[in-house]
Amino acid sequence: MITINNISKKYGSTQVLNVENIEIPKGQSFGLVGNNGAGKTTLFNLLLDLIRPTSGEIINNEVVVNKNEDWKTFTGSFIDESFLISYLTPDEYFDFIGDLRGMNKADVKTFLAQFEEFFNGEILGKRKYLRDLSKGNQKKAGIVAAMMGNPQVVILDEPFANLDPTTQIRLKNLIKKLTEDKDVTVLVSSHDLSHVTEVCERIVVLDRGNIVKDINTSQETLQELESYFSA
Repeated sequence: MITINNISKKYGSTQVLNVENIEIPKGQSFGLVGNNGAGKTTLFNLLLDLIRPTSGEIINNEVVVNKNEDWKTFTGSFIDESFLISYLTPDEYFDFIGDLRGMNKADVKTFLAQFEEFFNGEILGKRKYLRDLSKGNQKKAGIVAAMMGNPQVVILDEPFANLDPTTQIRLKNLIKKLTEDKDVTVLVSSHDLSHVTEVCERIVVLDRGNIVKDINTSQETLQELESYFSA
């Protein structure tokens, strides 16, 4: 589904990412972990063509990401609040994203109904602009928007940050549901080792832009990761 070949990113003489190869098959729940500055967000930004690689290429479902925009039709993502349109209400924002994804207002309403528990009565129908919502509620809106239109790939950067414990549990259930039929490939980065271990079947550890571990998740994975980061 996704192939990352010899990707590097430099700013001046400083290299922030150097990944020889990652193959992410269709339907895999893929986790990316690392300390601040490890290159996680840089890699996700390259996957979304928000920045251009210094060398190498990323292929998403046979589309070279920085040469063709066809991948956008089947890829949903939320990196941070800059993905939102701050002067819209959540209702307006969902209608806008739905329209981009070929959904009419009835489709959008039906889609959003399944997230009633996740929204916890704090998002829809409140007549608040997105910019006036809490960081956690902004994240809820962005995550759900990333899932609109039946994407084949969903990319979420630090999705658990700023969410209360109840919402974190609900989000983990949403991510598991996305991948249970192996139709959707989900990429998640997180500083929370327990969360990413619970929702991802494979975890890659970045350190200073390089892959230092590539693990198929097992009962020992959390302990292995904790040992690595505490060393």
